[in-house]
Amino acid sequence: MSAQAILFDAPGPKTRQRHLIWTALGSLFVFGVAAGVLWILWDKGQITPDKWAPIFTFAAWKQYFVPGIQATLVAALVAIVASFALGLILAMGRMSDLRVLRIICTVVIEFFRAVPVLIMMLFVFFMLVYTFRMRGGTAPFLGVVVGLICYNGAVIAEVVRNGVASLPKGQREAGLSIGLSSSEVRRMILVPQALTAMMPTLVSQVVVILKDTALGYIILYPELLNSVRQMGSRFGNMTVAFTAGAVAFIFLNWCISKVAEWLERRLQRRGHTAGRIAEAEPGDVD
Repeated sequence: MSAQAILFDAPGPKTRQRHLIWTALGSLFVFGVAAGVLWILWDKGQITPDKWAPIFTFAAWKQYFVPGIQATLVAALVAIVASFALGLILAMGRMSDLRVLRIICTVVIEFFRAVPVLIMMLFVFFMLVYTFRMRGGTAPFLGVVVGLICYNGAVIAEVVRNGVASLPKGQREAGLSIGLSSSEVRRMILVPQALTAMMPTLVSQVVVILKDTALGYIILYPELLNSVRQMGSRFGNMTVAFTAGAVAFIFLNWCISKVAEWLERRLQRRGHTAGRIAEAEPGDVD
């Protein structure tokens, strides 16, 4: 008996028909609401063709879209690399055999997980501006990046630790049996497997990092959201500008998801043998 049959009975013909009717009614309701919103926006002149025209001009892409996307990707890539490095360090420290190191890493992880990303960005930004008298675009960039690194590094550390805890205990025992120390077992056996096993969760966190760069809008970092706001103010098409920005974010997240899926497949193939091992014939054994 399958697990599905244990959890619930398969729906009969009448139930399936009822589900189909409710699905159709729900879809009609959603499409109706969407059509009503679009009609209101069209009637108010927010999505008319003249509002869309500036989006496809060379000036819009050169002055707003390309610089905004570039700033978003730079901040996201720096934050992703540093967050993974910090996350691995904190995870190894929290799983360490040294009690003092475990306590320190636990406090750091729990603190940064509890503090909202925006508050961390604002704290770093105002500290750089008012304490260190930093001017120009460096302070907003560091505010965004450091805030993302602190929060997401703590989250990634917990993801890695949970991935290690979910592995069979025989993995650790096998490593110890061949003479490896506890730290070597974690570094060489457990953590690599945990990263592969938790890849979907790590991919989701990468997408979160990319989206959270939009919080830099508050501290005047020239990322994509700030750029489309400026473009909407210039051309008087805020609704269209933010719609185009949302589409750009969706495309960037889709690209990152596809790259991560390719990486996950590649990592999974590394654990397979190149081919089947040939069975020995009875006459081959002396």
